[in-house]
Amino acid sequence: MYTMDEPLIDIRGVYKIYNEGFENEVRALDGVSLSVQKSEFVAIIGASGSGKSTLMNILGCLDQPTYGEYLLDGEPVSDLPDRKLARIRNHLIGFIFQGFNLIPSLSALENVELPLIYQGIRGELRHDMAEEALQRVGLESRATHKPGEMSGGQQQRVAIARAIATKPPVIMADEPTGNLDSRTGAHVVDILNSLHAEGSTILLITHDDGISAMAKRQIRLVDGHIVDQSHHGHDAASFGGVPHK
Repeated sequence: MYTMDEPLIDIRGVYKIYNEGFENEVRALDGVSLSVQKSEFVAIIGASGSGKSTLMNILGCLDQPTYGEYLLDGEPVSDLPDRKLARIRNHLIGFIFQGFNLIPSLSALENVELPLIYQGIRGELRHDMAEEALQRVGLESRATHKPGEMSGGQQQRVAIARAIATKPPVIMADEPTGNLDSRTGAHVVDILNSLHAEGSTILLITHDDGISAMAKRQIRLVDGHIVDQSHHGHDAASFGGVPHK
């Protein structure tokens, strides 16, 4: 398990290669090494095709590297079978996606309950935990609404509630403001900042330098390589949100 002297996330010499050995070989990740300490707020920045989403998929145990090593919470996960990876995802990682990924036929509360069901949490406790998560994002009054009855910003907040309902130690957000206007996006970043202030480890994937500035540390990817890492002297939680356009 995690100790203070080792990274929570540690990848070493990771490659993700498609069509390896053929003329159309693509190195989506080309020897990437990266460590993230517990409670860090890290932004991974890059243009489309830079490898940032591939990196998040590997960090989130949604995909496995072609080569390289990945230790999560001190445990090697690079070569685990799908069943064990699914368990890790459900217990250690909360995901927030640009496209929300809500189930249209379910209410906001039912969508938030899904990861709790997968953890085997039953009945009233599951209901209470889902309600608490919706309260955290200011949507308790929309608990019975389905995604089609909510704005994009409200849907994204439901997605955040679903990600935090199990209280995972790591939150991974892939372009979480990409489908939102600047004011609504600022609200989403405010929520991420508050989660970080409470001790969550946040990994934010974005192409937007304005959004990435909310993080204390930025990692820039170009063509599957880390080309720059920078730190801000401030704490991301001190920000009130992204600048409104």
